Amino acid sequence: MLVMLKRVVILLVCVLSLSACVTVESEPPVIINGAAGYLEKINLPQGSKITIAIIDMDTPGAIIAQKSFDIARAPVPFKFILPPETVEENVNYGVVAMILYQNQVIFQTYDRFPIINNGKYTTEVLMKAVR
Repeated sequence: MLVMLKRVVILLVCVLSLSACVTVESEPPVIINGAAGYLEKINLPQGSKITIAIIDMDTPGAIIAQKSFDIARAPVPFKFILPPETVEENVNYGVVAMILYQNQVIFQTYDRFPIINNGKYTTEVLMKAVR
């Protein structure tokens, strides 16, 4: 009985020491940095608000992440932290932005600003005045 108990203890110690050797590292988050601005030399009216979003450029209306906040001037720095499991390899991600004043869009992006699956995690988003 004592011999059997010793074997069980030795087996448990071996199993515990082996399990300590296995480390599973979680995937790091996907971090997108950038700035959104415009080229016109004008000041924004007080009460302007910006919305910046990461979208699926191939699926109309597919917003992956979005931030909106009040601003006084541009360019506006931004940062998105996405869980790695939400990012797919076959999606064409991009960043879009718009500035609103009194619920009217006064600046917005018209061009594509691709990110993530093209190897870019930093971008400068250029908005143009809405005419």
